[in-house]
Amino acid sequence: MSRLRPLLLLLFATVGALLAGAVPVSAHAALTGSDPQQGSVVQEAPDQVSLTFSEKVAVSDGSVRVYDPKGKEADTGEVTDLGGNSYAVGLHSGLPDGTFTVTYQVVSADSHPVSGAFTFSVGAPSKTTVAVPEQGAGGGLVGGLYGFARYLSYAGFILLVGGATFVLACWQRGAGVRPVQRVVVAGWLTLTTATLAMLLLRGAYTGSGKFGDVFDLDLLGQVLQTKAGAALVSRLLLLAAAALFIAVLFGAYARRDEKTEGAEETEGVEETERAENAEETRGHGPAATAAAGTASSAHDPVSRDDAGTDDDAAPEHDDPSLHRDLTFGLAVGGGVVATGLAASWAMAEHASTGIQTGISMPLDVVHLLAVAAWLGGLATLLVALFRAPVGAQIETGAVRRFSRLAFGSVLVLAVTGIYQSWRQVGSWSALTGTSYGQLLLVKIGLVAVLVGIAWISRRWTSQLAEAPAAPEAPAGQEKEAAEEKEPVVARAVVGSTQATGEGAERAAQLARQRAAVASAREKRLRDADPGRTGLRRSVLAEAGVAVVLLAVTTVLTATEPGRTVEEAEAAKAAVTQQDETSGALALDMSFDTGGKNGQGVARLQIDPARVGANEMHVYVQGPDGKPIDVPEVKVAFTLEAKKIGPLPVVPERVTTGHWTASGVQVPMAGDWKIEMTVRTSDIDQVTVSKNAQIG
Repeated sequence: MSRLRPLLLLLFATVGALLAGAVPVSAHAALTGSDPQQGSVVQEAPDQVSLTFSEKVAVSDGSVRVYDPKGKEADTGEVTDLGGNSYAVGLHSGLPDGTFTVTYQVVSADSHPVSGAFTFSVGAPSKTTVAVPEQGAGGGLVGGLYGFARYLSYAGFILLVGGATFVLACWQRGAGVRPVQRVVVAGWLTLTTATLAMLLLRGAYTGSGKFGDVFDLDLLGQVLQTKAGAALVSRLLLLAAAALFIAVLFGAYARRDEKTEGAEETEGVEETERAENAEETRGHGPAATAAAGTASSAHDPVSRDDAGTDDDAAPEHDDPSLHRDLTFGLAVGGGVVATGLAASWAMAEHASTGIQTGISMPLDVVHLLAVAAWLGGLATLLVALFRAPVGAQIETGAVRRFSRLAFGSVLVLAVTGIYQSWRQVGSWSALTGTSYGQLLLVKIGLVAVLVGIAWISRRWTSQLAEAPAAPEAPAGQEKEAAEEKEPVVARAVVGSTQATGEGAERAAQLARQRAAVASAREKRLRDADPGRTGLRRSVLAEAGVAVVLLAVTTVLTATEPGRTVEEAEAAKAAVTQQDETSGALALDMSFDTGGKNGQGVARLQIDPARVGANEMHVYVQGPDGKPIDVPEVKVAFTLEAKKIGPLPVVPERVTTGHWTASGVQVPMAGDWKIEMTVRTSDIDQVTVSKNAQIG
């Protein structure tokens, strides 16, 4: 076990680093458009602000907020669904001019929080006092705890389902081995604890992000009404059924298996003793015959006085069909519970959104079950190889059966993984150009390494099957081993009750020494077989890679799919293209005339930015964002490729910092050079320029 600890510490450090990189999580729904648009300037305050996302999102009153330049709420608070993927919030009347801030915090269809903010201006840009928090939903301490709980839930599911599958399908005698029992029970406890933690953290995770809201019962009630909350509650109910399954598996099932094996061993011992007693009788006369009869009666219940009246005293031989029926019943019941647990993920996360959900959700369930059978069985095999007592060492046949189970699981993972990868990535460019695609490549590489190590394990397994049986130990060693197998602690307790003072201390010391000797003997016997030692090392390496693989998978579930990223970018590009053809050309030009109060920014807007007549607006503001008054602003258009221009335009002053001109003619489409001259005093002026596509 000492060799395991440094590796486990390293693996958990790696897991922590990966999970830390997953916070805050990426949004699984992207904002693709808004009205008014981000950064735009409108002449009059709109009646509402609408937002369009790349997919359906869950909203509630207060999910979208609009703040005026002074930081006061300008919205009515009620969010309405406009159909499709668009949502709107109404605005109060009589709003002032200036820059407004829009914040949104919603939940995507696959249960991940999405938050952000943008600004637009009414009349002219202005300074705003709204402070948008840098930390969005899903981040901070709550986000980190929720991500860690998600990792533990996957790990618990794998240990629970994979360990039980290993016992029923590969090593039924393992149901009575205490270390194997601990693996399955630890999986159940881990999954149950993580699910409860996620249920409590969910409201703060998708909402305020404050740890104090974890214990808000009203917020918990709202969570229970969501899809993610219903999935977590369903998982808890299924875990209650799983507890009953574990009780039967490690209770009645394990006892029945031990009783069957014990009956077979008793028959063998009795036959041996009868033969030895008969031999002694022939060699030693009547006295030996009497002694043999006494010994035989001690070991043979049939020879006792009450043998004819107590049939139950005979060794009970279980009907093999009853054992098979119980195994079949546990397999069916456990399969139903495991499928339900896997479905609690499939119905609430990636598989439940996007294209072909009717195919993706069942395949996701199969994918999760295959992962559990492979990695969970691997963890159970590792424990059986390292921690099982010498008298209950795992058989070669069980290892071979798991090898076949793992091979089938890998084939299932390959088929379902290829489909899910295509569904979530969508294109080769997204495979290398998005975070999701890059993490997927890392996962594929880890799976390839895991399969390679598994191939080495299969070679060790084949060598175990071909190796001859170990020779029997001499009689003296058998006696010594039998003495070591006696209950050391019990002997120590008895000795301590008979001794006082130094005698009791000496008895305790002897008990510790005997326990250490017994432990060393078991370790020596386990390490005596080089084939089994090599198998343990390769399985340990597999388990190490599997821990890292699980961490990468957890991060992957919290990353925006590549297909969603590309669709959002395409939607934004379409909106931009539409704006360019319908009139949303806006250019910001910084200027510095060199005189007093001569610095600022001039924003030029041309509507509709097409060939022909256009409307032009110029907004001039100082370094603090407030509108400033300047004596003169002039604009000139030049199409250098066609040697057209400069075409001068002299806008008229409307109000402080706002200049406008109507009927601005653009004779030809092309890349126009737009020059703006700003004069801040009688002698201080400067000309700045930018190029823009018009028409």
